[in-house]
Amino acid sequence: MGKIRVLIIDDSALIRKILTEVLSSSPDIEVVGAAADPLIARDMIKQLNPDVLTLDIEMPHMDGITFLSNLMRLRPTPVVMISTLTEHGAEATLNALALGAVDFIAKPKVDVVNTLNEYAEEIISKVIVAAQAKVGNVYNKSVKPKTPVATVPEISEKHSVDVILKAAPVKPHIGPTNKIIALGASTGGTEAIKAVVKGFPADTSPILITQHLPAAFSESFVRHIDLATEMSACIPKHGQTVEPGNIYLSPGDKHMLVIREGGKYIIQLSDGLPVNRHKPAVDVLFRSVAQCAGANAIAVLLTGMGADGAMGMKEMHDAGALTIAQDEASCVVYGMPKEAVKLGAVDGILPLSAIPQLIMQAPTRALFKKI
Repeated sequence: MGKIRVLIIDDSALIRKILTEVLSSSPDIEVVGAAADPLIARDMIKQLNPDVLTLDIEMPHMDGITFLSNLMRLRPTPVVMISTLTEHGAEATLNALALGAVDFIAKPKVDVVNTLNEYAEEIISKVIVAAQAKVGNVYNKSVKPKTPVATVPEISEKHSVDVILKAAPVKPHIGPTNKIIALGASTGGTEAIKAVVKGFPADTSPILITQHLPAAFSESFVRHIDLATEMSACIPKHGQTVEPGNIYLSPGDKHMLVIREGGKYIIQLSDGLPVNRHKPAVDVLFRSVAQCAGANAIAVLLTGMGADGAMGMKEMHDAGALTIAQDEASCVVYGMPKEAVKLGAVDGILPLSAIPQLIMQAPTRALFKKI
């Protein structure tokens, strides 16, 4: 198995140097070149034939979004975007993901050197995953990933969901409560989520979403969701009541949980430790829904690297909820759904296009089995 050949495209000499050092520290990656702008990169891609590109958004001569659009049309290649932790950076990054970028690395405005070095493991993991991901717009054309060339490294300091919410029995059902849908995603999830919710009518059961995103990106992403559906999407406040017709996106710096008070579901936000190195974490949402809703819930696990959400989905499954995983063929990265399938946590494995219809047709596991 050969090394993953990476070309870095960034107008900052400092960023090119840091990324070269970080990526070259992995025995599975070879940095084959670094380009200061897209015009130089265009020729280097032809000469070097890289497996993965890292691409800055703001560059001279041609911005990263324009370059990415041309690349995906002419020569689809796995791309990890380099974006800033700003509102403008968030919007541009979400547009890049819609065009077919696999993932992104967010850099702050200050202390870039220490921040990028601190997240070296995560940066290496994202490049390795990108080399094995499907590329291109998931609703348009895609290119099959290459044969896996490396194992994604385990990232240190992983806390389990127990640090936020202890395991507990499902609470007995008291009074009428709405059906709720809990949805988790990571790499490739921003577009997959929009595909799931876009056809739902305004009176659909409430949907709670945990997507791995930085806090600076939450407001932009919730606007993208809101525009994609007749439902209303928001970032909830602590103590907010869950209502039909609404989509609640976990803020990027807090875990989202649900508790039940009488016949109502109430959202709680936790500023506790990261779980599975994520904050928010899907496992936290899924465990809380398992405990307070049981069979009165649906769990959906979409594309993403790692295993976050798999254990929580198993708990929802064991509590009687209908559990759905996106299939490998339609995933950008078949990681989180695959881990849930391994645990026996999944009732239905479906292509992305079929998930919305199943949610509307089968609000319970018993009805799903009759379809």
